[in-house]
This record gives sequence, structure tokens and C-alpha cells, in this order.
Amino acid sequence: MSEHYYSQKPTAAHDLHQIQETLRGRTYTFVTDAGVFSKKGVDYGSKVLIESLQISERSEVLDVGCGYGPMGIAAAGLAIHGTVTMVDINERAVELARMNAERNRVTNVEIMQSDKLDAVINRTFDVVITNPPIRAGKETVHQIFEQAHQVLRDGGSLWIVIQKKQGAPSAFAKLESLFAQVQEMGKDKGYRIIKAQK
Repeated sequence: MSEHYYSQKPTAAHDLHQIQETLRGRTYTFVTDAGVFSKKGVDYGSKVLIESLQISERSEVLDVGCGYGPMGIAAAGLAIHGTVTMVDINERAVELARMNAERNRVTNVEIMQSDKLDAVINRTFDVVITNPPIRAGKETVHQIFEQAHQVLRDGGSLWIVIQKKQGAPSAFAKLESLFAQVQEMGKDKGYRIIKAQK
């Protein structure tokens, strides 16, 4: 596979699908397409992360690598008096996320194309969530962690999901070098949920 979901402009032929997922007790309908991450259904790691998230009603949240939108849209249902900013490098994913927010009548979101956190690096957030793009390489993933630390307010937290076999120990070590407190909040089928607090 020469191209993956971390491409800025996917060239794969469009293959639109509609899927239904229940996240945090609410059922959503999402449109997905070829050239985006986990197009056949919300991947297990993202679901585990969504179910673990602790987000207050007034939080300002950043979803990094939002894909077609399931994590950010579910987070917007928790931060009902706050906002969720969703970013992805993949322009096709960004269009789908916009479509899916509208389709599910989720209005407290802002969705934009961004390489890592570059488009929002001058802003601040209470919570950053990400299912990091492991296939993009360790350097990219660690840059996301560094930028997340930069945009988080004091006391704010980064929530990630990562598989043990895909580098959870090295991710944990990197987070410990950046954040005041790092803890494992849950694990399920080899996936680890890690919360890093600034």
C-alpha cells in the first residue's frame, strides 16, 4: 500500500460508505471514504479512548488526527457548553468530518486541515485527544506529544490510545519527559489509554 491515511491529498478512488456507531450511549451515523483511517467502522482503539475520556461540560478540546470525526464528535457531546477543534492533515478526512458533524447536528465543533497541530499552535486547550498516527512514524507521533504539551493549559491533559505492540512503552517514556504526571487509565485487548497531565 503506497498511500495511507496520513497523506495530505489521498488519491484513492472514492468509495463512500455510511456506518452507524454507538459512542458514549449515543448513536451516530458517519459517512466514510477510501483514503481515510478505519473507513469500515470506528476502530477499537478509538472506541476504548472515547469510552474512557473525562471531559467537563465547558472544556475546550482539541482532537488531533480527527479522521472522519468520531472521536471529536463524541467529545463534543461531552463538552456540551465547550468547543471541540478537530484537525487532520488529510483533506478528505476533514471534508468528511465536516459532513458528519452536520449530519449528526453537532454544532460546537470547528474542523480544519492541519499538519499535526501547526494550525492551532498559538491557541490553548483544556484537553487534547488523539489516536496517534503510528504508521506516520515515531518522530511524527512524538512531535504531536510535544505540540500537545505546548497548547495545553496548566492542569490540562492529553489523552491517547496506543497498542502495547505499537510502542506504548516508548510513548509512555516520551510523555513522562514532557508532562508532570502520566498514568495508564485503562487497557483493553492490547490497547492502552494514557492520560498525561500538564
